[in-house]
Amino acid sequence: MTAPTAPAAVRQPPRTWLRAHLACARMEFRAALTYRTAYLSSFAMMLLQIWLLTVVWRAFYDGRAEVDGLGLATMTAYATLTTLQYQLVSPWRSSPIDQRVREGKVAVDLLRPVGFPGQMLAGQLGWASAAVPVLVVALPFALLIGAGRAPASAAAGFAYPVALAGALLVNQLLGLLLGMVSFWTLEVSGALMAYRFVAQFFSGALVPLWFMPGPVRAAAEWLPFQATAYTPAAVYLGEIEGAGIAAALGVQLAWIAALGALAAFVWSRARRRVMSQGG
Repeated sequence: MTAPTAPAAVRQPPRTWLRAHLACARMEFRAALTYRTAYLSSFAMMLLQIWLLTVVWRAFYDGRAEVDGLGLATMTAYATLTTLQYQLVSPWRSSPIDQRVREGKVAVDLLRPVGFPGQMLAGQLGWASAAVPVLVVALPFALLIGAGRAPASAAAGFAYPVALAGALLVNQLLGLLLGMVSFWTLEVSGALMAYRFVAQFFSGALVPLWFMPGPVRAAAEWLPFQATAYTPAAVYLGEIEGAGIAAALGVQLAWIAALGALAAFVWSRARRRVMSQGG
């Protein structure tokens, strides 16, 4: 890989900085819309997952009104909500970095006046946002197959979009870190498969944290994944309320700061590697 010397960092006005990152997001949004077959198949699988989870939870409750103080309606609504939001928060392509590394396009990215991690993160967010129009179309079918309900309270209704935005940022930063591993390995498909399994389980997207055994739940609460699915859904359904909402959002914010700092450190090492190979 030949890497030219990156242009010196220039302090840009906020409007110029925002416009540049929006351009990166817009470019990936348009690119994502060209993968119509992949999106249609992923949303068909999403509806199938909602149906299967609904069937499983109904069988699990077996006519009982509540299990551990939670009703069947809450569980089916949780399964529907987490599956829907996971399609937005965790799209089928986590990051374009590995492909750009293999194709040598990182050299072009380094010539742009926007930092490489910022380019990639903005692009990932643009790619993820392409799921919104299809989610809107799929929502009535998802509610028909699964279950829906209004926010548990006004506070939950206001806090849920904030928690969902936090979930999106945490997940995209994790994807950015995973993508940057390709600067050393070139290929991350194997790691991505393992990551998706671990992330989806510990996020609470399949089984909520309140039904996990003690040690498993403790592990999930110490990992960033629960901030990507369980937190927004639990806030919406009122399982996290009052001061717990502020605490949950604070945990998300802490993970965003920690993962952002880690991404900056990994990029500093990866950039040095690119420059040494190019020089």
